[in-house]
Amino acid sequence: MTRELAERPEDVPLVFAERFNTGDAKAVAEVYESGALFVPETGSPVTGQELHAANERFLGLGLPITVRPRHVHATGDIALLIVDWVIEGPDLRIEGTATDVARRGQDGRWRYVIDSPFGTGPR
Repeated sequence: MTRELAERPEDVPLVFAERFNTGDAKAVAEVYESGALFVPETGSPVTGQELHAANERFLGLGLPITVRPRHVHATGDIALLIVDWVIEGPDLRIEGTATDVARRGQDGRWRYVIDSPFGTGPR
């Protein structure tokens, strides 16, 4: 069973990680608002089907992600999330500190509006 979408902004990264670790691309896609922006590489933002395809490439690694929210700043229905994360296996390690924006929808659930996994990395 897939974890419900987040009721609190600080839970968005945890919901994302749990869904990512199932390998279910559709479940991961639900963590994003329609029209969300994803930045899989610095300077290369994508939306729509490109966003989902980029996430599927990460899922295709077949490795788990671990997340550790560092800061969550919320006001009203908008939140800024700074999240340390790592995707790691025997021969591969990808890590970063994400700079993300989440928004509470009309259903009361929080979803990513902007997901920039390497948001604090160099230009």
